[in-house]
Amino acid sequence: MTLLRIVAMAAVVTTTSVAAAAATHVVVMDGVGYAPAALTVKRGDTVVWRNKDPFPHTVTAKGKFDSGSIAAGKEWKYVANKPGVYPYLCTLHPNMTGTLTVE
Repeated sequence: MTLLRIVAMAAVVTTTSVAAAAATHVVVMDGVGYAPAALTVKRGDTVVWRNKDPFPHTVTAKGKFDSGSIAAGKEWKYVANKPGVYPYLCTLHPNMTGTLTVE
């Protein structure tokens, strides 16, 4: 094997192993609020909204994503594939707001 071929193979291995794995982030709905209210994630990450209140909530960014009703004790997952800033709210409790930023 030539030195050039060995170097090229090492570059492929290094590039492949450096790629970051997607992360999972949790936003808790409790006390008629989102915690954290502002979250920044990387493209490809998953965000899980977990409802700890005794009544339903939604996670709605008009025209971008909508969880529908999330019952008490349930959760909803969203894979953040498109970069941008997404303000969202609970359509059942409009004073309940948050922001998802996808880099």
